Amino acid sequence: MQHLRTVADVMTHDAVSVDCGTAFKEIVERMRMWHVSALPVLAGDGTVAGVVSEADLLPDPDGSRPAGTTAEQLMTRPAVTVAQDATLQTAARLMAHRHLKRLPVTDADGRLAGVVSRGDLLKVYLRRDADIGAEIREMISSRLLPYGSSGVHVHVADGIAHLYGSLPDPVMEDVVVRSAGTVPGVVDVTADFTTAASA
Repeated sequence: MQHLRTVADVMTHDAVSVDCGTAFKEIVERMRMWHVSALPVLAGDGTVAGVVSEADLLPDPDGSRPAGTTAEQLMTRPAVTVAQDATLQTAARLMAHRHLKRLPVTDADGRLAGVVSRGDLLKVYLRRDADIGAEIREMISSRLLPYGSSGVHVHVADGIAHLYGSLPDPVMEDVVVRSAGTVPGVVDVTADFTTAASA
């Protein structure tokens, strides 16, 4: 069963990049060849020094040319990056906040490990319903209700988790529903529980 939880689980590992000395025309050629709108710029030690995007290469609204001819002169710095062990939610929030479609992914030493895109983050919703259901059941039985999970049933269809059955304590319903909603691939959660006292 595949657990898609961190950026490393969904990112593109073979990231296309340029170094600081890459010339203007070569940057444009790589963007065209790989169908990307931005490229990480790497320093000599492999760390991400910045990002050069189409916007950095185009003339300003007043018609003035970009101030430079190499990636180092053209790039935006510091680069907005995300750690490879960051959660998918962290990457999604960062993209939304900065209005970015792609992020360079770095390892513990700040070196380029890959690139993650909005499309990569959506891969989590391609998980099989059976895998999602199994993860929810395992979470409920091992962490939430280790002594009272036998009455809880889980059915997942099209990413929507339907929880039903009986709970040993009514105050647990909100916890169970919220926890199920954190499982990667869950689109929504519905619940129809009775409690042990009323069952």
